[in-house]
Amino acid sequence: MIDAREIAGEPVLTIDRVTVVGGGAWGTALALAAARAGRDTVLVVRDAAVAEAINTRRENPARLPGLVLDPPIHATTDLATIAGADAVILAVPAQATRSAAEVLAPFLSPGTPVVLAAKGIERASGALLADVLAEAAPGAVAAVLSGPSFAVDVARGLPTAVTIACADGAIADALAAALASLAFRPYASTDVVGVEVGGALKNVLAIACGIVVGRGLGASAQAALTARAFAEMGRLAAALGGRPETVTGLSGLGDLVLTASSRQSRNFSCGIALGEGRPLSDHGPLVEGALTAPVAAALATTLGVELPITAAVAAVVEGRLSIDAAIEGLLARPLKRE
Repeated sequence: MIDAREIAGEPVLTIDRVTVVGGGAWGTALALAAARAGRDTVLVVRDAAVAEAINTRRENPARLPGLVLDPPIHATTDLATIAGADAVILAVPAQATRSAAEVLAPFLSPGTPVVLAAKGIERASGALLADVLAEAAPGAVAAVLSGPSFAVDVARGLPTAVTIACADGAIADALAAALASLAFRPYASTDVVGVEVGGALKNVLAIACGIVVGRGLGASAQAALTARAFAEMGRLAAALGGRPETVTGLSGLGDLVLTASSRQSRNFSCGIALGEGRPLSDHGPLVEGALTAPVAAALATTLGVELPITAAVAAVVEGRLSIDAAIEGLLARPLKRE
């Protein structure tokens, strides 16, 4: 139940029951985070075999092999459990957000916070995911969770800090408090756009940084590209109404530093493979940066925002430009003041 309580003299909302939708590594990790924070947590999955493994063997062997789910979490395939939730975390791929939201919408009580845990921009519409949720489940209150976080680290209980944004600051505070524990530290924000842009664009830019590594261009080039990539993130966020300080925080710079430097990152690893001459298909369908790059580049063109690195990644993943030509094009850009 959501109710009002007094903490340090200030009225706040509390969230006791959390339902996580999505049985992948990230959904499982976030369900563990909620359970460790003391919430009554349910994980909704599509596959009955996954639910059985989580409930009886305390593991998700397909997504988090070898990791004991501690504390135990309850998994189900029954979407009706959403109806009793104070908050829902939607942990499905970015491009599946609309269809998933449409399925869960009939079970949501009006005003229920739905936390979007994916990072991307919808390809079909060019819309940020909070806008997609508003169309697909108009009774929900959109929130976004983003920041430097690998699912396996969160699942293992390693220290992690993220940002949770909602236009309603009281709900953002309540969600942060509901998920907070000694190992998982959420920071509340009201800048939904800034948080979403940081999360979406860092995947694209991590591919670019991976290409630099895969091509063997050196640490200096990687550092320079990361800095210029961060500038692109800030430009797009500002054009869409995000705040500059958001992009310099966890969901922007923090996530970019992690994703653009670690081989645990699917996007960075994909970039390395591309730089080494391997095809994009080797990395499967869930490289969010490859899906987001073309729509982010198109959005930037519409807004009149310069995103040369993003545009180069889009051209490479769509097969319109070779990696060598993309690198040459970036290096040949006119000199300008920083």
